[in-house]
Amino acid sequence: MAIELYNDGNHRCIGFYDLVTADSIQSNQFLIVDGEHSALLDPGGDIIYNDLFMQSYKYLFTKHLEYVIGSHQDPDVISSLDKWLVGSECKVIVPALWETFITHFAAPGKLKNRVIGIPDRGMNIPLGKTILKAIPAHFLHSEGNFHFYDPVSKILFTGDLGASIVPSKADHPVENFETHVYYMEHFHRRFMVGNKPCRYWVNMVRGLDMEWIIPHHGRPFKGKEMIEMFLDWLEDLKCGIDLVTQETYKLP
Repeated sequence: MAIELYNDGNHRCIGFYDLVTADSIQSNQFLIVDGEHSALLDPGGDIIYNDLFMQSYKYLFTKHLEYVIGSHQDPDVISSLDKWLVGSECKVIVPALWETFITHFAAPGKLKNRVIGIPDRGMNIPLGKTILKAIPAHFLHSEGNFHFYDPVSKILFTGDLGASIVPSKADHPVENFETHVYYMEHFHRRFMVGNKPCRYWVNMVRGLDMEWIIPHHGRPFKGKEMIEMFLDWLEDLKCGIDLVTQETYKLP
């Protein structure tokens, strides 16, 4: 099911929330269209390629897809890459750190002259009459990781940060933050590297004009009040190496 998150007649953001079968982790995919230009964010794995291809076809002629963008290298993020390289004329934008690793997701030679590496400091990605901002999210959770801010829709796409493992209705914005923490907490404590990058990231994004924060898994945060609640929670979160002790490292 495709859901329009934003549409001003020229610029559109579309979310796809229910393409993954029950035996795999739920994930969200996003298409951004500006005029005749388009970018697909974190398109997922082979198991959803056919459905995503057919649903995205309603919004663009897929052969002319301009970019496939991966926030990091995980298989649920970009392992369908080979099929998008065949099915479209896209360029592939990924963190420069993972450029050589994503070659494992493509047939030999397919990526030649088609990869754009995002430097560690981030970059602006031209898309039609606007830009997407690739902003640093290193160690949240991947060593080389980026989030993507669309200044037209005021949506920040945050990959695994803010992710939740919810039983249903992943497309529904969070309504009760305190209740929702239950679905985020274990994932963040295990997958985020530590509080220090969390705090630095929060300091950075508080300067953005955001109406949505939308992760790769689970429910989005809509509205400035809910976004601020998420940022406050993340800023104080102890996770990853903050929780490590010698008990973590014991011979079996």
